[in-house]
Amino acid sequence: MAKKRKKTKPTSSKKKVSFRFSKQNKIILGSLLVLLSIALFFSFISYYFTWQEDQSMLSEFADRNEQAKNLLNKFGASVSHFFMYKGFGLASFAFPFLLCVTGLHLFLGLGSKGLLSKWVWGLVFVIWFSIALGFFALEQPLLGGLIGFEMNDFLQDYAGKIGVMLLLVFGLTVILVRLFKFSPEDLAAYFKTKQKPLATEISGGVVKDSGDSIILDVGEDTPVVIDTYTHKEDIPPLKKEKEVKKEAPKTAEKEADKMPDIEMKVEKIKEEKEVKDVLSKKLVEDFGEFDPTLELGNYKFPHLDLLDHHGSTGGITINQEELEGNKNRIVETLKNYKIGIAQIKATIGPTVTLYEIVPEAGVRISRIKNLEDDIALSLAALGIRIIAPIPGKGTIGIEVPNKNSTIVSMRSVIASSKFQKAEMQLPIAFGKTISNETFVVDLAKMPHLLMAGATGQGKSVGLNAVLTSLLYKKHPAEVKFILVDPKKVELTIYNKIERHYLAKLPDSEEAIITDTTKVVHTLNSLCIEMDNRYELLKHAMVRNIKEYNAKFKTRKLNPNDGHKFLPYIVLVIDEFADLIMTAGKEIETPIARLAQLARAIGIHLIIATQRPSVNVITGIIKANFPARIAFRVTSKIDSRTILDTTGADQLIGRGDMLFTQGNDITRLQCAFVDTPEVAKIAEYIGAQRAYPEAFQLPEYVGEDSGTGIAYEIEDRDAMFREAAEVVVIAQQGSASLIQRKLKLGYNRAGRIIDQLEAAGVVGPFEGSKARQVLVPDIYALDQLLKNETK
Repeated sequence: MAKKRKKTKPTSSKKKVSFRFSKQNKIILGSLLVLLSIALFFSFISYYFTWQEDQSMLSEFADRNEQAKNLLNKFGASVSHFFMYKGFGLASFAFPFLLCVTGLHLFLGLGSKGLLSKWVWGLVFVIWFSIALGFFALEQPLLGGLIGFEMNDFLQDYAGKIGVMLLLVFGLTVILVRLFKFSPEDLAAYFKTKQKPLATEISGGVVKDSGDSIILDVGEDTPVVIDTYTHKEDIPPLKKEKEVKKEAPKTAEKEADKMPDIEMKVEKIKEEKEVKDVLSKKLVEDFGEFDPTLELGNYKFPHLDLLDHHGSTGGITINQEELEGNKNRIVETLKNYKIGIAQIKATIGPTVTLYEIVPEAGVRISRIKNLEDDIALSLAALGIRIIAPIPGKGTIGIEVPNKNSTIVSMRSVIASSKFQKAEMQLPIAFGKTISNETFVVDLAKMPHLLMAGATGQGKSVGLNAVLTSLLYKKHPAEVKFILVDPKKVELTIYNKIERHYLAKLPDSEEAIITDTTKVVHTLNSLCIEMDNRYELLKHAMVRNIKEYNAKFKTRKLNPNDGHKFLPYIVLVIDEFADLIMTAGKEIETPIARLAQLARAIGIHLIIATQRPSVNVITGIIKANFPARIAFRVTSKIDSRTILDTTGADQLIGRGDMLFTQGNDITRLQCAFVDTPEVAKIAEYIGAQRAYPEAFQLPEYVGEDSGTGIAYEIEDRDAMFREAAEVVVIAQQGSASLIQRKLKLGYNRAGRIIDQLEAAGVVGPFEGSKARQVLVPDIYALDQLLKNETK
C-alpha cells in the first residue's frame, strides 16, 4: 500500500523592502511639488514688494492676529525671507523651477533620468548667480541674498575685486561648456553662417552665380548673361573688372551719364575737449584730503606709562622640573592603557603649557580623547583639555595649567609690535596665546562679539581690555562707544571721556546707559542711524563704510547733500541677561536687526553675560555673532551654548579664555588691566580739549510716547483720532486692525483700544471676538468727541 504523501505547504517568500513609490504616490507627490513650486514662485515675486513691511512681523509668527502683506501671508513671508534674504536672493527663483520639473516628472511618469543632473547644475547656477549679484549689486544683501553677499565679501578679502571677477568668468565658462555644450568651433560656425553669399561688386552692377550661368545685375529688368556653363566643375573664373565694364550694355552707361555730378561736402565733427581738472582732484590739490581729526588736531593718545607692569617683567619663567614631571606622568598614564608615544614636545604659555604628542602608528585618537579624566587625575591638575587632533598639525595636544601662572599685563600687549603695527580698522589686543604671542584681531571683521562666562572669571576685565585697545589706537573722530551697564558700577568709569568717545541720545543726561527704557530707545535709535547710513552709502554708490569714508576724504562727496564722515560705533552691553529678563523682545528684536545688517555701515556689537542659557543667548543672536569668547563656566551645557562645543568648563579662571571666530578655537590668557589704570586713562583723555558735546544719535519716539491707558482727554495718544476713524469705518474694534492700518506696535495699539473703550467708541473685551463698535459712522464720532470737549 503506497504511503500517502504529505502535502508540502508552499514556502512563503520573504517580502523585499522597496523604496520605490507606487504610481498613485508618484502622482500625489508630483502634484504636491508642482503646487509647492507655484506657491514659492508667487511668494518670491510678492517678497520684493512687501519685504519691508513683513520683516518686522517674522518674530510674531505664532500670533494669529498678525497678518503679512505677502500673497501667501505668513508662510510666504517666512519662506521668501529665508530663501531671498538669508539665502541666495534672485537666484532662489531656480528652486521653484527645479521643484516644478521634478513634480512633472513624477506626475507624468517620465522617470527620474536626468533629474539629478538638473538639480546639480541648478545649484551650481544658483551659487554662481548669487555671488555675481552680490558682486555687481550696489545694495546688500537683497539682490544676491545674505549667502551671495557674504561669499562675495569673503572672496574679495582674499582675492580682491579683480580676482572675484575672474572667478565669476571662469564659473560662467564652466556652465556654458558643461551644461550648454559650448565650444569655440560652434562660435566660428555661427559667424560663418552669417557671411554674405558670393557676390562681387562691379562698377555699374553685381556679378552673381545663378547655377548655370554668371549674370551681371545692373538694375535693369533683364539681367545680362556674361557666360554660361553646363557643369559646375567647368565654372570659368570671373572676368576682371575692366573686361566687364567693356561688355556692360550701353544703356547702363547712358543712365550713368544722365546723373548730375553733385559735389558733396563732408562736415568735420568737433570732438569735445576732455576736462582734465576734476573738481574733487582740484579740491584735494588746493585744500588736501579731508581730515576728520582736524577739529581735535592736538589730541594726544594715552601713553604707556598710564599702564602698570603686573607680575615679572622678565617674561615666562620655565620650570624644567615641572615640565619633566608632567611629561613622565603623561607618558606613564598612556602606557598603562597600552598607548605608545613616538614623540612629545612642550610649548610653555603664561598660564597653560601645551604638550604635543605624536602617538605610535595604529593608535586611535578617540582612545586618547577618552582618557582626559585619567590624565587629569595623574597630573593632579585642574582644567586638563585634550585637542585631538590639533588643527593644521598631525599631533594631539594636551593643555596642562602651570603651577605658577604669569600675569599678562595690558601694557605688554599694547607695547607689542604686533599691536602697534596692526593695519586694522578696529584692532583689539585680547592677550597672549599658549605660545606667548600677542593675539590681535579686528573687530570690524568679526563683526560682532559675544562674551560669556561665570561670575568673577574675567568678563569685566575682558571688556576693559577691548575698550583700552581702541582708546590706544583710534582717534575720537574715528570711533564712538555706546556703553550699557545695568549694574551701574562697571562702566561708569568712562564718564570722563563722554565728549571725546561716547555717543548718546539727544537731551540725555548721562552717556552711560543704566535704565532699561533708555536702552530700548537707544537700540531703536541705533537702528535709525543704521538706516540713515545705508541711505548715504546708497547715494554714494559704495558698499561699506571704509569705501564711503575714503570717498569722503578725497572730497568726492558733497556735504551739502547730507554726506559726512562716519565714525565707527561700538555698542557694549554688560549683563545682557538682566536686560532680557526685564525687557525681552523689545531688546532682542533691535539687537538681532543690528547684528544682521549693521556690519557694512560700521556699527559693531559686543555683548557680555554671566548666564549663557538658551533663553538669553537665543538662536537668532548666536547666528549673527560668529565671534565668541568663553571664560570659565560651570557646566558642559553652558560651554556648548557659547561655543557649540565643550571646553569652557575645563578652563581655570582668572582670565583663562577660549576664542573662536567661527572655525578654530584658540586658548588665550586675557590681558589684565586694573580699574585704577582705566581711571588714569580716562582722566588723561578727559583733561584734553573735547568736542562741545557727545556724539548725538538720532531722536527716537517710542511706542510708549502715548500715555497708555488714560481717561483724561488731554492725555490720549497722538494717534487716537486716526485710530477711532479706522475702527468706525471698518466697524471692527481690534488692536490688530489698528496695527495694520496705522503701522503701530502691538502694545501701543492695545493702549489705544483701551482709550477708545473709555471714550465709548468700542465695547468691552469679549475674549477672542472683536470688540463691538458703538459708533455707527464718522458723523456720530465727531458728535461724540465734540460733546466730550464741552
